[in-house]
Amino acid sequence: MSADKKCYEKICWEYGVTDFRWMLKKLNEKKLEREHEQEKVVERLCNLKPIEMKANGEAEFELEMSLRDAASRIFLFKDGVMVPFDDDTDDKHALRQVGKRFVFSINGVSPEDAGLYQVEVDGVKIFSTDLKVPSVDFLVKIQDVKAEEREDAVFQCVVSQPIKKINWKGKNISLEQGDKYDIIVSEDMLIHTLVVKDCLVFDKGIYAADIGLQSCSAWLMVEADNDPNSRGKKKARKTTRAGGGGEELLKIAEEQQAKLQKEREEMIQKKKKRVRTGPLVPDTVIGKKEKKTPSDPGVYFTSGLSDISAIIDTETELVCRLSSENCEGVWYKDGREVTATEEMYFVNDGTYRKLVFKNCKEEDNGKYRYEADGRKTEAMLVVEDPPRLNQDDLDHFMKPVVVKTGKDAAFKLNFVGREPLKIQWYNEGEELLEDPHLRIEKSGSHSRLLLLKCNRKTRGEIKLKIKNEFGTADAITQLIVLDRPTPPLGPVDIIESSASCIDFKWRPPKDNGGSPITNYILKRQQIGRNSWKKLGKIGPEAKYRDTDVDHGRKYCYHIRAENDQGISEMMETDDIQAGTKAYPGPPTGLKVISAFKDCINLAWSEPSNTGRTNILGYNVEKRKNGSNLWGLVNPPEEPIKEKKYAVKDVVEGIEYEFRVSAINISGAGEPSAPSEFVFARDPKKPPGKVTDLKVTDSTYTTLSLSWTKPKEKEGVQDEAKGYFVELRTADNPEWGRCNSSVIIVNSFTIMGLKSMAMYWVRVVATNEGGDSEPEELDNHIIAMPPPVRPHFTDKKIKNFIVARTGNSVRLNYNFKGSPKPTVTWMKDGLPVPKHVTVSNSDTSSQLIITSSERQDTGLYTLILKNMVGQVTSSVEIRVTDDPKPPGPVELEENVSGTITIAWTASPDEKKDDRLHYTISKRDSVKRTWQAVADHLFNNKFTAVNIMPGRQYKFRVYAKNDMGTSKPSESPTWEVKREKESFALNLPDSKDCRFEAPPAFSVPLKMHNAPESYECYMSCAVTGNPKPYITWYRNNVSLNTNANYYITNTCGVCSMAILKVGPRDRGDYTVVAENALGRVECSTKLVVKESVAGS
Repeated sequence: MSADKKCYEKICWEYGVTDFRWMLKKLNEKKLEREHEQEKVVERLCNLKPIEMKANGEAEFELEMSLRDAASRIFLFKDGVMVPFDDDTDDKHALRQVGKRFVFSINGVSPEDAGLYQVEVDGVKIFSTDLKVPSVDFLVKIQDVKAEEREDAVFQCVVSQPIKKINWKGKNISLEQGDKYDIIVSEDMLIHTLVVKDCLVFDKGIYAADIGLQSCSAWLMVEADNDPNSRGKKKARKTTRAGGGGEELLKIAEEQQAKLQKEREEMIQKKKKRVRTGPLVPDTVIGKKEKKTPSDPGVYFTSGLSDISAIIDTETELVCRLSSENCEGVWYKDGREVTATEEMYFVNDGTYRKLVFKNCKEEDNGKYRYEADGRKTEAMLVVEDPPRLNQDDLDHFMKPVVVKTGKDAAFKLNFVGREPLKIQWYNEGEELLEDPHLRIEKSGSHSRLLLLKCNRKTRGEIKLKIKNEFGTADAITQLIVLDRPTPPLGPVDIIESSASCIDFKWRPPKDNGGSPITNYILKRQQIGRNSWKKLGKIGPEAKYRDTDVDHGRKYCYHIRAENDQGISEMMETDDIQAGTKAYPGPPTGLKVISAFKDCINLAWSEPSNTGRTNILGYNVEKRKNGSNLWGLVNPPEEPIKEKKYAVKDVVEGIEYEFRVSAINISGAGEPSAPSEFVFARDPKKPPGKVTDLKVTDSTYTTLSLSWTKPKEKEGVQDEAKGYFVELRTADNPEWGRCNSSVIIVNSFTIMGLKSMAMYWVRVVATNEGGDSEPEELDNHIIAMPPPVRPHFTDKKIKNFIVARTGNSVRLNYNFKGSPKPTVTWMKDGLPVPKHVTVSNSDTSSQLIITSSERQDTGLYTLILKNMVGQVTSSVEIRVTDDPKPPGPVELEENVSGTITIAWTASPDEKKDDRLHYTISKRDSVKRTWQAVADHLFNNKFTAVNIMPGRQYKFRVYAKNDMGTSKPSESPTWEVKREKESFALNLPDSKDCRFEAPPAFSVPLKMHNAPESYECYMSCAVTGNPKPYITWYRNNVSLNTNANYYITNTCGVCSMAILKVGPRDRGDYTVVAENALGRVECSTKLVVKESVAGS
């Protein structure tokens, strides 16, 4: 109903309306009904402009209307669903109002924005317009990109229409602008670019650009950096970029931009209207006036009235301007003439005409009109009555309220304003609702807040907010609740800690209770004593200097804060020491020089920190292995003067460890680290060589060894306490130890070997007496796993794949083998073409055809080979498309009761050796299509059982691995029935009963079906009444399963499985039953699975 008249014919054609006059009649009736409804909410409606697309990708539609009620609400609907909008032009849907002109805009138009948009005012439909988004297509699609590791990859496309943003996806995940991706749109919004920054191997995959109904995709392939010198190191990011369209892409975009600009200019030329010259004269005339010539338009308004809003009891005025001073006019309110009063009077100031309201009242609301010389102008005056506060009351309210904790606090404020009023109280920005500790009184002239039993949490800003339809008024005050302070805050900051004083400070309490701190009260305790000493009140400053201290003693302090309301809880400080004693550090280099059964000799070095005094001596301590107690070796009053000592207080056969501490004037310092354990016994003999050294396992980076502990021979070789494993490469004569500390087990795994490198290995036994002779392997070792013949690890390997032309094909194989097998791909016995991408790793190989063509069809073979043997796997890839239909179908009757069907071969028959044909038949009696032949590889078929007097039609379909073509249909075939007179003399028949229980005249047969092919099962059943047939697979009924096509015609029961899969294998049973009995017949379906070659 809002469409342009010139579009009526197009709309009728689009919706199939043929009676144009009837349509115009109904349209006028509908328009009258809508105008009658619109008059309830809109006084004037004009200049309706349908929605149209802008060059910047936005869509706009506009209209001019005068609302009867300025408070009426405007709604926007799209296809019957409400759409939220705002006056912010940056939002998706926006409304901009300029006077009586309303402009609706849709930013960033996409295909999803197409639909019917409707404007409603208070539920009344005002305007409807249909947005049709121009179809957008890809002029240039994104292309496959092959990038090196740490290089940027660029995808670019060109669209046919300007779009602010398209959807980019990577591996089916939406991509956004960020550190990893750059999304760039050209100024003309035709070229869209995606930059994948700093490509890594895991970034490879399919990336897509989506513009709603259209999309395109391409592969990103990342080549790993296989430089052995950079292995294990972080690679530097490259500054180069891979991909991108270049100058050719820019040229295509420029041509499209010029084309679009030309189309816009042609559209603008068609829409241009004749421009009026001379002054614009309003066409609204009241009464009959003298006819004026175009050169003398008479008096007219150069500036009309404007809608205004005024606050009640304030002065305001309505103003308009005429083209001449010498003209009198009349003021009207709501259609009635206005007379001047003391509160409302007229002012004529030159060409200006004013209606002045001295003190606006509610009764002044209305529509005012000024008429002069047959012209008129009108506007609305809305008198608003927002909430208002008396200044004296507000000043009194803003004074802070001070109460003690546990007492009540009350706040009250008077106000005026039109009801209904919404009154809200807030405490520190949080709205207050009534509860047992809070009361709120509300009326049309005042509100009162009562807070019961206030505490410190209640203190802060108290705010009263009053709101009605015309505005809001706020009043803010402060509530101060007095209480004792919270404890002072630690930790303390030590200013000075000496032998004569302790000077420290702390932070004041977080909450002073609403009153200033008057004093801090301190108590002190010397660590080690139970009593506390009162230090008394020290004043309001948060610091203290204690001079009554003993050097080296530690003290703890309790601090409390005091104000007018009381004393806080105490804060306890950490222990503070009065001065610090300079103890020496631990001695270094403690070691056992020698050990015997009755004496162990020790030596050490002086500590680096002597405490700034001389070292007076040393204390030596010992501890038995397994004990936690250290015992002093030398007498406490006799410190050791030298930096060595012979410990004689030992027991033979016992294992000891020792430590040493230095002594200065302050006392003994921290002890040194313990020495290694040592037995009190005479020196040992080195152990013998290990035996049975052998390799237990190996990989490309590790080597595992095991050996047998050497035997102990008294007086010749003692027991081995540990082992060292040594290694050298074949080209290096120097041996290096693999373990820095002694290992005590008889096995070891060497890590970090270089793949396929040659090494020599040996093992050395050791004890306190020294190292044994090394035991070396007889032969060198190569860093590699034990030789294993290559084999595939995938559970299922496909041997046949069908792909649609243009789609990608991917083959992925996982395998194992040692040494690492060489990987070779062959196609029909030859190397694969260059456009086929092969990616290999140590345990897998992948073949990718990014955009397959028919010539890619063939047998692909993967060959894995190493020194142990080789294994192969082959898969047939068939690239095809939906077959084209066969040619014309011809019918011929060579033998009575049969029809020979011949057809022209499908164009795809020569390209696809698996293409075959299927024939369906329909006669004039059954009127349903039935398959009569399938898997025909020739172009001729003879149909039998052709009945005279029936009309037949045949359809021929071409089928291949991808699907079925459209049918080619034959002409109608009919054999005329010749009527002959027929007479039959029957003898008198005896009464007989034809009822019989069900029975199978032809049972089911066993079937072996290849995977993905069709399978038909059938049997014949007799019985009267007609038996009810039920099919079962593995005892589950199939009659309601849409995956199986089941028929029962004249006792022949058949079931078709259109595409056999592994889930179809099993036992199938047909059950026939009627009132006289029940019988069943079973068979088995075996599905042939694909098996990979080796």
